[in-house]
Amino acid sequence: MKALIYDAPKTLRFQDVPMPAMQERDTLIRVEAVGICGSDMHAFLGHDSRRPAPLILGHEAAGIVEEGPEKGRRVTLNPLVTCRNCAACHSGRENLCPQRQIISMPPREGAFAQFVALPPENLVTVPDAVPLSKAALAEPLAVGWHAARLGLEALHPAMEPRALVIGGGAIGLASYLSLRAQGLPMVDIVEPNSARAKFLSDHCAAQILPKPERAAPLIIDAVGIAATRAAASSHVEPGGVVAHIGLGEDLGGLDIRRMTLQEVTFIGTYTYTSQDFQDTAQALFAGALGSLEWFEERTLETGVRTFEELHAGTVAAPKVILTPWR
Repeated sequence: MKALIYDAPKTLRFQDVPMPAMQERDTLIRVEAVGICGSDMHAFLGHDSRRPAPLILGHEAAGIVEEGPEKGRRVTLNPLVTCRNCAACHSGRENLCPQRQIISMPPREGAFAQFVALPPENLVTVPDAVPLSKAALAEPLAVGWHAARLGLEALHPAMEPRALVIGGGAIGLASYLSLRAQGLPMVDIVEPNSARAKFLSDHCAAQILPKPERAAPLIIDAVGIAATRAAASSHVEPGGVVAHIGLGEDLGGLDIRRMTLQEVTFIGTYTYTSQDFQDTAQALFAGALGSLEWFEERTLETGVRTFEELHAGTVAAPKVILTPWR
């Protein structure tokens, strides 16, 4: 099969590779659409030790079951594979499973390829009326859905129902859409990149700010660098909540003294539970997350150039979806 291979920092190759290694109970899926995630970009830059080269990246995918009794089934992929037997899995917190695996990290190759393998319980059926390019957005949307759910659950009911999302990339936008879908009426997005801010304003009817203008009860940091953590900890209201998704850099930014004295709740959020993924997919299919006309579609063969353009900051769309080579 053809695949896009991460070969070394800032080096990708489009070439023939063996078919995916099938683990016990795995289903083979023909990939029809796969999104480029910020974590793929971190790996491309050599900043993610969990994704050593050479490796097939990509975990935001949708496709068609290729073989077996369900051949032809249209599916979106939950890329997080868990043991289903530990305390975390039994309590509905599968994302904390100590044996968790995710496609695009060893031992599972990713979906920047013609085919990928996953267990059947990781597949969600996509209605015929939903394009698979949009169904591939279920994964990044689920990340935002999970963070929004945890943040809203932690927010004191006496506080104003208002939030600020820092970062207008795919995860920030997913958080915005999820907060709105989960009932929060007032949500702003901070996005300093003027091209991206205009794209979001034009395509998503979102209120876009170049920088935070006032404090908010709930802040979601979808970037995760020192500067955005500093903004989050300085602009969260006393008694409020900061939900942190971004993995831009490891250290710096939090004003621990202010967060302690003002009794701010800080929540680190990672991926999603199985229920979060299901809920997100159903919301997507029902149109509750908007028309989803905010991605750019390209072919897998253009992957090398696309990664370079994303790194240079010249892509306005929050998400690029790659369609595999035929």
